Amino acid sequence: MIAVVDYGRGNLFSLGQALRHLGASFEITADPSRVRSADRVILPGVGAFGDAMVKLRSLGMVEALRDIVSRGVPLLGICLGMQVLASRGEEFGLHEGLGFIPGTVTRLPEGNGRPDSVRIPNVGWRLLKPMAGHGLLSDLTPGMMMYFVHSYTPIVDDAVHVAATTEVNGMAVAAVIHRDNVVGYQFHPEKSGTAGLTLLGRFLKL
Repeated sequence: MIAVVDYGRGNLFSLGQALRHLGASFEITADPSRVRSADRVILPGVGAFGDAMVKLRSLGMVEALRDIVSRGVPLLGICLGMQVLASRGEEFGLHEGLGFIPGTVTRLPEGNGRPDSVRIPNVGWRLLKPMAGHGLLSDLTPGMMMYFVHSYTPIVDDAVHVAATTEVNGMAVAAVIHRDNVVGYQFHPEKSGTAGLTLLGRFLKL
């Protein structure tokens, strides 16, 4: 069973539709005990880093997530859910994250006013660039586009944990991060058409 964490900060309807399309058995839950008993866990999220962590702690979900990760259960963070996988975030002050993938979540670089600049928040379809030699995504067909909505990005301490990037105002920012059984997608796979379903399915086979 896949547990989709409901902490009031995720687009659960679209994610549920995508999982149904893939034929996956899942449960949307705010119960830490259900998360602990899951075979896979998905942590979606929309909003601010600090607020998300406060809500996860209030539900007892931080301990549950750390438990399942320590036991090797695959965990996928989506959008804000990816960002809180990092050690800390700088949005509206400095906040402690889950610490599964060491790094700091910082604001995306602003554009320089040129026509090709991206306004922040970064909203829209962007090219995904898998990192050569990274087992999770290196075999993907080049040119896949994903749908992003974000103002912050994780700067990971070890580049080996970046599985794919996208470019925002001249900076290669992490689009997919991966460490052992923990994966993060900065984009919304549930809103990224066939390509997004491919990557959601890739996590289900992890």
